[in-house]
Amino acid sequence: MKLKKVTALLLAVCMAGAITGCGGSASSTQAAGARSTGAAPAGSTAGSTAADGEPQGEIIVFAAASMTETLEEIKVAYEAAHPGVTITCNFDSSGTLKTQIEEGTACDLFISAGQKQMNQLDITADPAINTDGLDFADPATRLNLLENKVILCVPDDAPRGIQSFDDLAAAFGAGEVLLGMGNSDVPVGQYTQKILAYYELDEQALANAGLITYGTNVKKATTQVSEGSVDCGVIYCTDAFSAGLTVVDYATPEMCGQVIYPAAVLKDAPNAAAAQAFLDYLTGAEAMAVFEKVGFSAVG
Repeated sequence: MKLKKVTALLLAVCMAGAITGCGGSASSTQAAGARSTGAAPAGSTAGSTAADGEPQGEIIVFAAASMTETLEEIKVAYEAAHPGVTITCNFDSSGTLKTQIEEGTACDLFISAGQKQMNQLDITADPAINTDGLDFADPATRLNLLENKVILCVPDDAPRGIQSFDDLAAAFGAGEVLLGMGNSDVPVGQYTQKILAYYELDEQALANAGLITYGTNVKKATTQVSEGSVDCGVIYCTDAFSAGLTVVDYATPEMCGQVIYPAAVLKDAPNAAAAQAFLDYLTGAEAMAVFEKVGFSAVG
Protein backbone atom coordinates (compact mmCIF):
# COMPACT_ATOMS: atom_id res chain seq x y z
CA MET A 1 0.00 0.00 0.00
CA LYS A 2 2.82 2.42 0.90
CA LEU A 3 4.55 1.66 -2.41
CA LYS A 4 1.39 2.50 -4.34
CA LYS A 5 1.06 5.81 -2.51
CA VAL A 6 4.67 6.77 -3.22
CA THR A 7 4.30 5.82 -6.88
CA ALA A 8 1.13 7.90 -7.19
CA LEU A 9 2.82 10.86 -5.55
CA LEU A 10 5.79 10.71 -7.91
CA LEU A 11 3.45 10.50 -10.91
CA ALA A 12 1.55 13.58 -9.74
CA VAL A 13 4.77 15.57 -9.31
CA CYS A 14 5.99 14.58 -12.78
CA MET A 15 2.68 15.55 -14.35
CA ALA A 16 2.77 18.94 -12.62
CA GLY A 17 6.29 19.51 -13.89
CA ALA A 18 5.23 18.63 -17.43
CA ILE A 19 2.34 21.09 -17.30
CA THR A 20 4.63 23.87 -16.01
CA GLY A 21 7.08 23.19 -18.81
CA CYS A 22 4.38 23.89 -21.40
CA GLY A 23 4.02 27.56 -20.48
CA GLY A 24 4.49 30.18 -23.23
CA SER A 25 6.46 33.40 -23.04
CA ALA A 26 5.67 35.47 -19.96
CA SER A 27 3.62 38.65 -20.20
CA SER A 28 4.44 41.66 -18.00
CA THR A 29 1.87 40.47 -15.46
CA GLN A 30 3.21 36.93 -15.43
CA ALA A 31 6.76 38.16 -15.04
CA ALA A 32 5.78 40.29 -12.08
CA GLY A 33 4.22 37.26 -10.40
CA ALA A 34 6.95 34.76 -11.17
CA ARG A 35 9.25 33.67 -8.36
CA SER A 36 12.98 34.18 -8.68
CA THR A 37 14.37 30.65 -8.40
CA GLY A 38 17.51 31.08 -10.47
CA ALA A 39 16.02 29.13 -13.39
CA ALA A 40 15.13 30.87 -16.64
CA PRO A 41 11.51 32.13 -16.66
CA ALA A 42 8.96 30.61 -18.99
CA GLY A 43 9.44 31.78 -22.54
CA SER A 44 13.16 32.57 -22.23
CA THR A 45 15.89 30.53 -23.84
CA ALA A 46 17.99 28.21 -21.69
CA GLY A 47 21.20 30.10 -22.47
CA SER A 48 21.65 33.83 -22.01
CA THR A 49 24.00 34.23 -24.96
CA ALA A 50 24.26 32.56 -28.37
CA ALA A 51 27.42 30.95 -29.73
CA ASP A 52 28.33 34.26 -31.40
CA GLY A 53 28.05 36.12 -28.08
CA GLU A 54 24.68 37.69 -28.87
CA PRO A 55 22.33 37.99 -25.87
CA GLN A 56 19.33 35.67 -25.94
CA GLY A 57 16.06 35.14 -24.14
CA GLU A 58 13.86 37.26 -21.90
CA ILE A 59 15.27 40.10 -19.81
CA ILE A 60 13.01 41.16 -16.94
CA VAL A 61 13.63 44.81 -16.03
CA PHE A 62 12.22 46.45 -12.92
CA ALA A 63 12.47 50.22 -13.41
CA ALA A 64 11.25 53.37 -11.69
CA ALA A 65 7.95 54.65 -13.07
CA SER A 66 9.64 57.87 -14.22
CA MET A 67 11.54 55.82 -16.84
CA THR A 68 8.41 54.44 -18.52
CA GLU A 69 8.46 56.43 -21.77
CA THR A 70 12.21 56.40 -22.32
CA LEU A 71 12.79 52.75 -21.47
CA GLU A 72 9.89 51.61 -23.64
CA GLU A 73 11.44 53.49 -26.57
CA ILE A 74 14.88 52.01 -25.87
CA LYS A 75 13.37 48.55 -25.52
CA VAL A 76 11.94 48.67 -29.05
CA ALA A 77 15.29 49.70 -30.55
CA TYR A 78 17.23 47.09 -28.57
CA GLU A 79 14.89 44.23 -29.48
CA ALA A 80 15.09 45.21 -33.15
CA ALA A 81 18.88 45.07 -33.00
CA HIS A 82 18.89 41.81 -31.01
CA PRO A 83 16.12 39.55 -32.43
CA GLY A 84 16.84 36.84 -29.88
CA VAL A 85 15.97 39.09 -26.96
CA THR A 86 12.60 39.97 -25.40
CA ILE A 87 12.53 42.69 -22.75
CA THR A 88 9.72 42.64 -20.19
CA CYS A 89 9.45 45.86 -18.17
CA ASN A 90 7.78 46.30 -14.80
CA PHE A 91 7.37 49.99 -13.93
CA ASP A 92 6.35 51.22 -10.49
CA SER A 93 7.68 53.18 -7.54
CA SER A 94 11.16 52.08 -6.52
CA GLY A 95 9.88 51.14 -3.08
CA THR A 96 7.24 48.82 -4.54
CA LEU A 97 9.77 47.24 -6.90
CA LYS A 98 12.23 46.72 -4.04
CA THR A 99 9.52 44.92 -2.06
CA GLN A 100 8.63 42.70 -5.03
CA ILE A 101 12.29 41.72 -5.44
CA GLU A 102 12.60 41.03 -1.72
CA GLU A 103 9.54 38.79 -1.90
CA GLY A 104 11.14 36.72 -4.68
CA THR A 105 9.59 38.11 -7.86
CA ALA A 106 11.67 37.19 -10.91
CA CYS A 107 13.86 40.10 -12.01
CA ASP A 108 17.11 40.41 -13.94
CA LEU A 109 17.85 44.15 -13.79
CA PHE A 110 16.73 46.73 -11.22
CA ILE A 111 16.87 50.48 -11.92
CA SER A 112 15.85 52.60 -8.95
CA ALA A 113 15.02 56.31 -8.81
CA GLY A 114 16.90 56.56 -5.52
CA GLN A 115 19.99 55.15 -3.85
CA LYS A 116 18.05 54.11 -0.75
CA GLN A 117 16.03 51.35 -2.43
CA MET A 118 19.12 49.95 -4.16
CA ASN A 119 21.15 50.11 -0.95
CA GLN A 120 18.45 48.14 0.83
CA LEU A 121 19.12 45.26 -1.59
CA ASP A 122 22.93 45.54 -1.59
CA ILE A 123 24.79 43.58 1.10
CA THR A 124 27.83 45.86 0.69
CA ALA A 125 25.81 49.00 1.51
CA ASP A 126 25.76 50.72 4.88
CA PRO A 127 24.03 48.32 7.33
CA ALA A 128 22.27 51.33 8.80
CA ILE A 129 20.37 51.47 5.48
CA ASN A 130 20.32 47.78 4.57
CA THR A 131 18.97 46.97 8.01
CA ASP A 132 17.72 43.50 7.03
CA GLY A 133 21.02 42.40 5.49
CA LEU A 134 19.43 41.77 2.10
CA ASP A 135 21.73 40.40 -0.60
CA PHE A 136 19.95 40.73 -3.95
CA ALA A 137 21.86 43.34 -6.01
CA ASP A 138 25.18 42.27 -7.50
CA PRO A 139 27.60 45.03 -6.40
CA ALA A 140 30.03 44.11 -9.20
CA THR A 141 27.41 45.28 -11.74
CA ARG A 142 26.07 48.28 -9.84
CA LEU A 143 26.50 51.72 -11.36
CA ASN A 144 24.94 55.18 -11.27
CA LEU A 145 23.08 55.26 -14.58
CA LEU A 146 21.24 58.58 -14.72
CA GLU A 147 20.59 61.87 -13.00
CA ASN A 148 17.20 63.55 -12.90
CA LYS A 149 15.91 66.86 -11.53
CA VAL A 150 13.14 67.49 -9.02
CA ILE A 151 10.85 70.28 -10.17
CA LEU A 152 7.76 72.23 -9.21
CA CYS A 153 5.06 72.24 -11.89
CA VAL A 154 1.58 73.69 -12.20
CA PRO A 155 -1.60 72.97 -14.23
CA ASP A 156 -2.32 74.99 -17.34
CA ASP A 157 -4.56 77.52 -15.58
CA ALA A 158 -2.24 77.81 -12.50
CA PRO A 159 -5.00 79.36 -10.31
CA ARG A 160 -2.75 80.16 -7.34
CA GLY A 161 -0.06 81.94 -9.31
CA ILE A 162 2.70 79.82 -7.79
CA GLN A 163 5.92 80.38 -9.71
CA SER A 164 8.60 79.05 -7.35
CA PHE A 165 9.27 76.92 -4.29
CA ASP A 166 9.39 80.17 -2.30
CA ASP A 167 5.84 80.91 -3.49
CA LEU A 168 4.78 77.40 -2.44
CA ALA A 169 6.20 77.87 1.05
CA ALA A 170 4.37 81.18 1.39
CA ALA A 171 1.10 79.63 0.17
CA PHE A 172 1.45 76.88 2.75
CA GLY A 173 1.84 79.54 5.41
CA ALA A 174 -1.38 81.17 4.26
CA GLY A 175 -3.17 77.80 4.00
CA GLU A 176 -4.06 78.50 0.37
CA VAL A 177 -2.61 75.69 -1.72
CA LEU A 178 -2.99 72.00 -2.48
CA LEU A 179 0.26 70.20 -3.32
CA GLY A 180 0.51 66.84 -5.05
CA MET A 181 3.54 64.75 -4.04
CA GLY A 182 4.67 61.15 -3.80
CA ASN A 183 4.22 58.91 -0.78
CA SER A 184 7.05 58.64 1.75
CA ASP A 185 8.15 55.26 0.33
CA VAL A 186 8.52 56.74 -3.17
CA PRO A 187 11.83 58.45 -4.04
CA VAL A 188 10.14 61.57 -5.44
CA GLY A 189 8.16 61.77 -2.20
CA GLN A 190 11.36 61.46 -0.18
CA TYR A 191 12.96 64.27 -2.19
CA THR A 192 9.85 66.40 -1.58
CA GLN A 193 10.08 65.73 2.15
CA LYS A 194 13.63 67.12 2.08
CA ILE A 195 12.37 70.25 0.31
CA LEU A 196 9.67 70.74 2.95
CA ALA A 197 12.30 70.30 5.69
CA TYR A 198 14.52 72.82 3.89
CA TYR A 199 11.73 75.38 4.29
CA GLU A 200 11.14 74.20 7.89
CA LEU A 201 7.61 73.09 7.03
CA ASP A 202 5.79 70.41 9.03
CA GLU A 203 4.60 67.86 6.47
CA GLN A 204 2.23 66.07 8.83
CA ALA A 205 0.58 69.31 9.92
CA LEU A 206 0.18 70.39 6.30
CA ALA A 207 -1.33 67.02 5.38
CA ASN A 208 -3.69 67.16 8.36
CA ALA A 209 -4.78 70.62 7.21
CA GLY A 210 -5.68 69.20 3.79
CA LEU A 211 -2.88 71.04 1.97
CA ILE A 212 -1.09 67.94 0.66
CA THR A 213 -2.36 64.98 -1.34
CA TYR A 214 -0.26 61.91 -2.16
CA GLY A 215 0.41 59.62 -5.11
CA THR A 216 1.67 56.06 -4.93
CA ASN A 217 4.32 56.82 -7.58
CA VAL A 218 5.53 59.79 -9.59
CA LYS A 219 3.09 59.07 -12.43
CA LYS A 220 0.16 59.40 -10.04
CA ALA A 221 1.48 62.73 -8.77
CA THR A 222 1.99 63.86 -12.36
CA THR A 223 -1.60 62.94 -13.25
CA GLN A 224 -2.90 65.03 -10.37
CA VAL A 225 -1.25 68.10 -11.89
CA SER A 226 -2.29 67.22 -15.46
CA GLU A 227 -5.92 66.88 -14.40
CA GLY A 228 -5.83 70.10 -12.37
CA SER A 229 -6.89 68.36 -9.17
CA VAL A 230 -4.00 70.07 -7.32
CA ASP A 231 -2.58 73.60 -7.49
CA CYS A 232 0.96 72.34 -8.06
CA GLY A 233 3.07 69.20 -7.84
CA VAL A 234 6.62 68.15 -7.06
CA ILE A 235 7.76 65.59 -9.63
CA TYR A 236 10.73 64.94 -11.92
CA CYS A 237 11.52 67.13 -14.91
CA THR A 238 11.35 64.03 -17.14
CA ASP A 239 7.74 63.35 -16.14
CA ALA A 240 6.81 67.00 -16.61
CA PHE A 241 8.31 66.85 -20.10
CA SER A 242 6.44 63.67 -21.03
CA ALA A 243 3.14 65.08 -19.71
CA GLY A 244 3.62 68.52 -21.28
CA LEU A 245 3.40 70.31 -17.94
CA THR A 246 4.66 73.79 -17.10
CA VAL A 247 7.79 73.75 -14.95
CA VAL A 248 8.06 76.83 -12.73
CA ASP A 249 11.08 75.98 -10.55
CA TYR A 250 13.91 73.48 -10.07
CA ALA A 251 15.01 72.16 -6.68
CA THR A 252 18.69 72.75 -5.95
CA PRO A 253 21.02 70.06 -4.53
CA GLU A 254 20.96 72.04 -1.26
CA MET A 255 17.21 71.52 -1.09
CA CYS A 256 16.99 67.80 -1.77
CA GLY A 257 20.37 66.42 -2.87
CA GLN A 258 21.21 64.85 -6.21
CA VAL A 259 18.61 62.64 -7.89
CA ILE A 260 20.65 59.62 -8.93
CA TYR A 261 19.27 56.46 -10.57
CA PRO A 262 21.41 53.43 -9.69
CA ALA A 263 21.15 50.19 -11.66
CA ALA A 264 22.32 46.64 -10.95
CA VAL A 265 21.88 43.10 -12.21
CA LEU A 266 20.47 40.88 -9.48
CA LYS A 267 22.51 38.02 -8.07
CA ASP A 268 19.78 35.45 -8.78
CA ALA A 269 18.84 36.94 -12.16
CA PRO A 270 17.35 34.25 -14.45
CA ASN A 271 19.22 35.77 -17.41
CA ALA A 272 22.18 37.63 -15.88
CA ALA A 273 24.47 37.72 -18.93
CA ALA A 274 21.78 39.18 -21.22
CA ALA A 275 20.78 41.65 -18.48
CA GLN A 276 24.38 42.81 -18.20
CA ALA A 277 24.57 43.28 -21.98
CA PHE A 278 21.41 45.42 -21.85
CA LEU A 279 22.77 47.46 -18.93
CA ASP A 280 25.95 48.08 -20.92
CA TYR A 281 23.78 49.32 -23.79
CA LEU A 282 21.91 51.70 -21.48
CA THR A 283 25.17 53.45 -20.65
CA GLY A 284 26.03 53.98 -24.33
CA ALA A 285 25.47 56.97 -26.60
CA GLU A 286 22.39 55.60 -28.41
CA ALA A 287 20.37 54.95 -25.26
CA MET A 288 21.67 58.06 -23.52
CA ALA A 289 20.37 60.20 -26.41
CA VAL A 290 16.85 58.90 -25.67
CA PHE A 291 17.24 59.64 -21.96
CA GLU A 292 18.65 63.11 -22.53
CA LYS A 293 15.87 64.33 -24.79
CA VAL A 294 13.39 64.19 -21.90
CA GLY A 295 15.71 65.68 -19.27
CA PHE A 296 17.77 62.82 -17.89
CA SER A 297 21.55 63.25 -17.94
CA ALA A 298 24.54 60.99 -17.50
CA VAL A 299 26.00 61.08 -13.99
CA GLY A 300 29.12 63.22 -14.01
